[in-house]
Order: sequence, then C-alpha cells, then structure tokens
Amino acid sequence: MQSSMLPTPPSRVGLVLAGGSARGAYEVGIVRYILERISRELGQDVPLDVISGTSAGSINAVMLAARADRPVERGVLLERQWTGLELEDIVRPSPGQIFRFAARLAGRGMMKGGRGGLFDPSGIERVVRNAVPFGAIGDHMRAGRLHALSISTTHVPSGRTVVFAQRCEGSAPMLGGDPTVIARDAVIREEHVLASAAVPVLFPAVEIDGHYYCDGGLRQNVPLSPARRLGADRLIVINPKYVREMEPTAAAAAAHERDYPDPFFLLGKTMNALLLDRIENDIDRLQRLNGVLEAGSRRFGPAFLPALNKELVRAGKSPLRPLDVVYVRSSQDIGVLAAEYARSPEFSRRAPGLLGRALRRVAEGETEADLLSYVLFDGPFAGRLIEIGWSDARARHAELTAFFAKRLELG
Repeated sequence: MQSSMLPTPPSRVGLVLAGGSARGAYEVGIVRYILERISRELGQDVPLDVISGTSAGSINAVMLAARADRPVERGVLLERQWTGLELEDIVRPSPGQIFRFAARLAGRGMMKGGRGGLFDPSGIERVVRNAVPFGAIGDHMRAGRLHALSISTTHVPSGRTVVFAQRCEGSAPMLGGDPTVIARDAVIREEHVLASAAVPVLFPAVEIDGHYYCDGGLRQNVPLSPARRLGADRLIVINPKYVREMEPTAAAAAAHERDYPDPFFLLGKTMNALLLDRIENDIDRLQRLNGVLEAGSRRFGPAFLPALNKELVRAGKSPLRPLDVVYVRSSQDIGVLAAEYARSPEFSRRAPGLLGRALRRVAEGETEADLLSYVLFDGPFAGRLIEIGWSDARARHAELTAFFAKRLELG
C-alpha cells in the first residue's frame, strides 16, 4: 500500500549573501567566525549546503563554493583576497566610457562602442579569475559537499531578475509566481559572477549567451527565494545594512538637510535604496509564514502540515516547510566608516594619485559617505569591515551554535 504522506526532505543550511559592492567584505567576517568558532564549539565542520549570492555576495559565494573541500580554511582564503585588494587595481576610471557618457549627456548621440560603466572591470575580472577554480564547484556537488549554488543578476533589456542556478541534479527551480524573476540552469562561470557584481553606471554590463546582464541587487539584493527553492530550510542571511535604532539628533538631521543637494550624498542614498533596503519585509513574511504553520500544527496536530502540503502539491504548488532564519546585519554604519577611512593618512599613503584625491574630496566635510562605501575596494578598509562582521557574529554566538546544532541533529 502506497503511503499518502509526502517524503520529508533532508534539512539543509542556506547561506544568503547580500550585495553592496565593497561592503561585501563585512560578510567575510561573519562567515569566517561561523566556519571557525562555531565548528570548534560543535566539534565538527558546520555545513553550508546551499549558497546564494548577489552582487559582491556572488563573489563571496563562488569563492566559498569552489573551496568546499576546505571547509574551515576557505574563510581564511576569502579574507586574504579581500585584504589584499589595492584600490587603484580595482577602481580604475575608463576614459573611453567616461567620454561616451559625457558625450551622451551633452546630446551628442548614443554611447556606441561600450557597455556602460565608468570603471574598467579588468581588475575585478582578474581577482575572480585567479581566485576561483570554477570547475571544482561541480566536483564538490557530485561529492556531496555542496547541494546548490545560485547567482542573481538583472537582465538589462527586460529588467527581470535572472537567477542562474547550479546543482548536482534536477533543473533550476521555479521561484514563485513573480513574473519578473526567472531561474535558469547554469554551470556557474566567471561571467555570471561579474554580471551579478556589475553595478550600473560604475561597472559595465556583462554579456552571457548573447544577452547583457548587470547587478542582481537592483531587484533581488538578498536572494532568500533562490536559497529556499533550492532546498534550504535553515537560512543564515548576511546583510551589510546598518539600521539606526534611534532617530538622528536635530543637529544631525539639519546637517543631512544641508547635504541633500550634494549629488554624491544623494547618489549614495539612492544606492542604499536600490541595494540594501528590502530585506526586512522578506524576513517578516518568512516569520509570518512560520507563525501560520506553527499555529496550524498546534490547533490540528502533527498531521496538519503533511495534509496541507498534499493539497498544495495536488494543486501544482510547492510544499511548505518552516524556515529557521538567523539574520545578521552590520552593527556599525559603513558609510560613516568609509568617510573616516577616506580622510585618514593611511588612505592618503595608499592612494596618492588622482583617484585617491577625488575620493578624499567626496569625503571632505561628510560624516557619512555611502557612495564611497560601495567603491572602496581597498585592503585596510575591507579588513575593518571583516572585523566588524566577526564581532557581530561573536555577539550571536549562542544563537548560531543552536542553529547549526539543530541542523547536525537533523542530519
């Protein structure tokens, strides 16, 4: 007799890495703390079964996925990549693109011969190419060290979010009923990552199979849905966003009002709105769903969820599972840190050229420099963000330990 119960899928941990360009270094501190200190606390390596990234988070994602056979050491390797960055190697103005952009603003025709982007992408291309053995990702999936990897991008012509997903078996998952988000099977390569990290205006779009793609954070900066649809029922979500617990003082508010007409101030706030400001609603929806499922099980007993999922599958819908989520975000304002670093003697020594002088000018008189925080791909600044991430993870040590202990218990 065939059972009417749906099989219980295995428990899997999803690591969700948000975008934020240079702010992505913050994620490294949290990941390294988890891989080292939580593993030590539990006496075994903690699993990262599904890894989903957007923008700079996609770079971190592929570096972690490609080193899945070195579960603890990969955090150190990732930190080494970030702290070894040289600003003038990564953020190099592209004269041809700047000329085309200026010509377009002056009404002198279209920007022909370019893909947009004021900075030359060759520096970040070199980092990704040299640091990530992409062929190893499939090997780790076949060996059972990694279940799935997803990279979120934005399709330039349509504005849709396209999630490139790689897993050992099965096709890319449906990502819900949103027609603006689609999933595609892929063997993740360098171009997927560079497209996901191509912040519009700053870095050029990337061609993949005849289509142009750019930063996935424009519509899906924190890729919760891909991780969940790829089989994760336990999520570690990392976001470099800082949220003030208190309203700014009258003096600070007045200073912000004075700063508002400044185009760099406004552009930085616009970047925040585009890339960092949507995750709380997604987390709230997950918690509400968990509450509904828990209430149903309390009211109708343990048969509630299997019966509900049986009806959902019959209707062609995906089954539901409670999702355990640990959400970690920055305890410090990275925009403020960026302004302080750009004004520091250390930065003057490291970036004495025209670019460094221009960035210092942007930071002059500013208490916060959100725009700079997206482009400061410089080792010492990355190191400071990594330290903050480590500290924030340490403050959640008990919660993270319990989270992974439950996953290891479930097997």
